[in-house]
Amino acid sequence: MGQNLALNIAEKGFPISVYNRSSSKVDETVERAKIEGDLPVRGFHDPNDFVLSIQKPRAIIILVKAGAPVDQTIETLSKFLEPGDCIIDGGNEWYENTERRALAVKEKGLLYMGMGVSGGEEGARHGPSLMPGGTPEAYEYIKDIVVKVAAQVNDGPCVTYIGEGGAGNFVKMVHNGIEYGDMQLISEAYDVLHNIGHLSNEELAATFTEWNKGELESFLIEITSHIFQVKDDKGDGELVDKILDKTGMKGTGKWTVQQAAELSVAAPTIASSLDSRFLSGLKEEREAAAEVFKKAGLGDLLTTKQVDKEQLINDVRKALYASKICSYAQGMNIIRTKSIEKGWNLNLGEISRIWKGGCIIRAVFLDRIKSAYDRNPKLASLLIDPEFAQEMVERQDSWRRVVSLAIGAGISTPGMSSSLAYFDSYRRSRLPANLLQAQRDYFGAHTYERTDMPGSFHTEWSKFSKLK
Repeated sequence: MGQNLALNIAEKGFPISVYNRSSSKVDETVERAKIEGDLPVRGFHDPNDFVLSIQKPRAIIILVKAGAPVDQTIETLSKFLEPGDCIIDGGNEWYENTERRALAVKEKGLLYMGMGVSGGEEGARHGPSLMPGGTPEAYEYIKDIVVKVAAQVNDGPCVTYIGEGGAGNFVKMVHNGIEYGDMQLISEAYDVLHNIGHLSNEELAATFTEWNKGELESFLIEITSHIFQVKDDKGDGELVDKILDKTGMKGTGKWTVQQAAELSVAAPTIASSLDSRFLSGLKEEREAAAEVFKKAGLGDLLTTKQVDKEQLINDVRKALYASKICSYAQGMNIIRTKSIEKGWNLNLGEISRIWKGGCIIRAVFLDRIKSAYDRNPKLASLLIDPEFAQEMVERQDSWRRVVSLAIGAGISTPGMSSSLAYFDSYRRSRLPANLLQAQRDYFGAHTYERTDMPGSFHTEWSKFSKLK
């Protein structure tokens, strides 16, 4: 990531110095710069020489593993930096760490930013989505560079000043949480089409290719269509069928779910995607459990019964779209709630805009998400934007059919199921929470409110109960 971002910056006409503890990586970067167009990149093996090579006031972007390595890098560089210089952390860092570091280096007269970078190695090289947070003064240090380095879309570069403190890191964290949900939903669509619809990899590739021409057009749908076409170079068939069903993770999805809980924001689509990764990691346990339940009499619920493929593909497409909207709505609600708590005054429409290019969750409907927040910056949820509300209603029948079909076949669709439950809960004016609150009052005297009069009430339930 760091090497590619450096080459991207140099390619845009900005001379750049690079430093790494590993001399070989420095040399590799300089060599690549020569090969890729004799780009203005200078490499340094000594941190002091590296810092002195940069024009004042200095702006240094660091891309290292989150946590202690960032602190160690700051400690190394700050020995040679001078008041007025700026450090920008471009890693996936916990936002409170960024705020802590900003306060620490401020005592030395240094500026500090946390900048989310999305798009992977390819995006870093050719145009990522950038989410810088910190002081406006610090952003001015890098503004001219990042607006050229970022991905370019029809309404400008995919970068904007996010907000104060750790706002940039927080928004990038939630971006990754939405990404978790998005990927889980796509994998469930694949599971249903493959195991219930009996679509071959060739048919799946064609289906996702077609989907990428319409409302589902996105980076993740596009690369999924490519994955089904790749042959196994070490055996027969397609490579996707040989990959172990055990998913890795780096922590940002977990952070997103933790923040949702702390903020009391419902995010079941994102949370279910995290749970699914946890369960996928229990490969040996799942294999053992499959044998236990088979002996207990639970056979394979999947059948060879033919289904209407065209109908199923259409239903799954609609279910996937509706569920994806729930994932984005939940992510935006987390950002909005945190913004209110911290006083960041984040612009959700502008955040949607910079996700349109470069990043992993870039999708065609982000244009419409931006429009929804432009129409109503205080929108409580994407689900109640008139355009999205109409689309959810139009797709709900297909959505319900897919979830019901999957349940009957014994296929877990936690993302789609929890998204549907989220939609159904949010759209109902009255939920069974009245009974839950009565239970809380019964065993813990937590009191309750009434629908017909103001105030808090407590009842001695056991005293008045007729069934003792």
